[in-house]
Amino acid sequence: MSTIKENIEKVNERKEAAAKQCGRSGSDILLVGVTKTRSADEINEGIDAGLTDIGENKVQEIMDKYDFVKPVRWHMIGHLQTNKVKYIIDKVSMIHSVDSYKLAEEINKRAGQHGITMDILIQVNSAQEESKFGISTDETEELIRRILENCPNIKIRGLMCIAPFAEDPNDIRVYFAEVKKLYDQYSQIEHERLDFQYLSMGMSHDFEVAILEGSNLIRVGTAIFGERDYSKQK
Repeated sequence: MSTIKENIEKVNERKEAAAKQCGRSGSDILLVGVTKTRSADEINEGIDAGLTDIGENKVQEIMDKYDFVKPVRWHMIGHLQTNKVKYIIDKVSMIHSVDSYKLAEEINKRAGQHGITMDILIQVNSAQEESKFGISTDETEELIRRILENCPNIKIRGLMCIAPFAEDPNDIRVYFAEVKKLYDQYSQIEHERLDFQYLSMGMSHDFEVAILEGSNLIRVGTAIFGERDYSKQK
């Protein structure tokens, strides 16, 4: 059975190989280790093996683990309810899953109370799957405009996408490509609170295809930590 360190090395090798296929460097692609259901000890093992960023799907897991995990950048990558923003606003470096103006308003309010500017990504559901959160590509412009006009404590750093599962990841390339097109569009706009640096696309099963379509941030859990035991999840 592979160790977490060995798994990280394998993921980095896959990341580098995919990047080379499209004329890029693996070092240009941020690896976020997804630590849903993982213990603080497992996370610390990953950090010792080189992880600089970790992503959590649930607020409660951030709260439970935060004080027991070594210094690392935390990312909120799961659906975030407005009434839970206050618990993590001073703990995470970026919120990937902003999919409504109501949520942005609350993030802005809580960030202001802490005297910080919160980096966010807009979650785009390009496949328009009913089972997933995120706005449609057509709704992206309006949400970005409202945030820039009304939320001075937020900086929009890019987009996030969760593609549908497919046995062959090549079957979902079109959904990654659609979000990359949006990303490129907004990357050209100059605004002090619109600084597109991150295109968060790709997980354990499909991150190579996501990289080929332009992703520069991948969220990888199972390929690093192994299959999850959901009985541990709160």
